[in-house]
Amino acid sequence: MSEEFEKLVNIVKTLRSENGCPWDREQNLFSIKNLFIEEAFELLDALDRKDIPNIREELGDVLFHTVFHSVMAEDEKRFNIDEVLSEVSAKLVRRHPHVFGTLSVSDSDEVIANWDEIKKEEKKAKQAESILSDIPAAYPSVMRALKIQEKVRKVGFDWEKPEDCMAKLDEEIDEFKEAFDEGDREKMEHEIGDVLFSIINMSRFCKVNPDEALRKANDRFIKRFKHIEKELKKNGRSCEEAALDEMENLWIQAKGLE
Repeated sequence: MSEEFEKLVNIVKTLRSENGCPWDREQNLFSIKNLFIEEAFELLDALDRKDIPNIREELGDVLFHTVFHSVMAEDEKRFNIDEVLSEVSAKLVRRHPHVFGTLSVSDSDEVIANWDEIKKEEKKAKQAESILSDIPAAYPSVMRALKIQEKVRKVGFDWEKPEDCMAKLDEEIDEFKEAFDEGDREKMEHEIGDVLFSIINMSRFCKVNPDEALRKANDRFIKRFKHIEKELKKNGRSCEEAALDEMENLWIQAKGLE
């Protein structure tokens, strides 16, 4: 264990000690999972912006949560940080026989295939009731849908070609339009879910990460809307005071500037 890592572990243990921080002492292994997710997304944002100082900081926050959870688990006599490190090290060695063993591979595709096969054997040992059982329900919905689709693809449950997938997307959109025309809110929710699932499926065939595509779309929207606000503000006006046609023209202008 490096000196700095050991220092972090000891700081966390001090925070959890009798004379430590009341808030830290009140937490348990299951109480701050949402904070962990927030830190992971903040790291993702820093990576998207290629903000190196912030990436370093956010990696530290994610590492802190890993240590914090491990120390809480040790306090609860469940496991400790050494067991966490030992398990992940063993897993990495086991899943890289082409590096730590005698297996030969020709490219990264073969590496992924071997990785999946090893994972499959590991899952057999856990006797999962379904190949989808190990996909966490807490995953963000886009990520979970993609993982589901990737899992079933590996056992042959997938469209043969992109055109088939596109036809399914068109079908789901038509079904949503029908629900919309009927004004059936419950049915609309159902069909929108199917449309989104089909779009994610289509993105997989296009080799586009749907989550990243949506995040970039969000960023574009924010940038264009900020342009609208900025241009209106030059004339001493706000969005509430502007007509929709005027804002749409400024939106088109913002797109042109890109």
